[in-house]
Amino acid sequence: MVTRDDVLAAAARIEDWVRRTPVLETDDGTWFKLEYLQHGGSFKARGAFNRILAAQQAGELDPAVGIVVASGGNAGLGNAYAARAAGIPATVVVPENTPAVKADKLRRYGAGVILRGTEYAHAAEGAVEHAAATGAVLCHAYDQPEIVAGAGTVGLELLDQTGGELDTVLVAVGGGGLMAGVAAALEGRARVVAVEPETSRAVGAALEAGHPVDVAVSGIAIDSLGARRVGDIAFEVATRTGVVSRLVTDEAIAEARRRLWEEYRIAVEHGAAAAYAALTSGAYTPAPGERVAVVLCGANTNPADLA
Repeated sequence: MVTRDDVLAAAARIEDWVRRTPVLETDDGTWFKLEYLQHGGSFKARGAFNRILAAQQAGELDPAVGIVVASGGNAGLGNAYAARAAGIPATVVVPENTPAVKADKLRRYGAGVILRGTEYAHAAEGAVEHAAATGAVLCHAYDQPEIVAGAGTVGLELLDQTGGELDTVLVAVGGGGLMAGVAAALEGRARVVAVEPETSRAVGAALEAGHPVDVAVSGIAIDSLGARRVGDIAFEVATRTGVVSRLVTDEAIAEARRRLWEEYRIAVEHGAAAAYAALTSGAYTPAPGERVAVVLCGANTNPADLA
């Protein structure tokens, strides 16, 4: 279980290590939380710092061995950045289809990169094996209390930056770490809508089944939203706080990404654009006067196709 108190503790632990990313209010009154400006290009640095610093404080981290994480890209980048800042090694296990822009950036951060399989699930198996063999601290991409609580600090900032005048937050979802953290941070204060690609709907399937289930994953946002199964923590928080799922097509995601560039000169990856696609496609229609924020969570993309 992760609660608002856990998110508050994470915020205190990582405040000197992460950026307080800005909020943009659009002409129609929607707020964009510009989390793609975070270290490493996504929100993942928040959970990474919280996990690493907590492990250091508990004496669980061997500074000569460091950490290992499985990632389609963003969690790896966040953890690689955080590890470098903390002065420890990082190993990142990624699927073989990880975009080159992400793999190259991992290496620039000094991380060791291991290719494993074609899905996040395959990379996750490799990370567990590496941790068992080396003693590295395993940093899960989305299903550890410290990771979820760290991600939730996005919600605390957003609530403060909007003066508490917030009803609904749209969050793109893969494994659910960001969704769960934000929902925990805003519990009793604002609702969270989980926006998922139709082709990778781990949260919606779990809510329908009443428990986490495996789903098939594909589509243009698979590198960041391609978790085959929602995290246990995310499922518990989602059911506890009343999170609902809304689905968007690949076409809607691509169009939302294009509109963010054309109208705001915001360049984000497809996974981040999915949250905005809920509004632009009509998958989520705010009620009159509803105060809505969209978390734009990552920018690790090749911008060549935006021009």
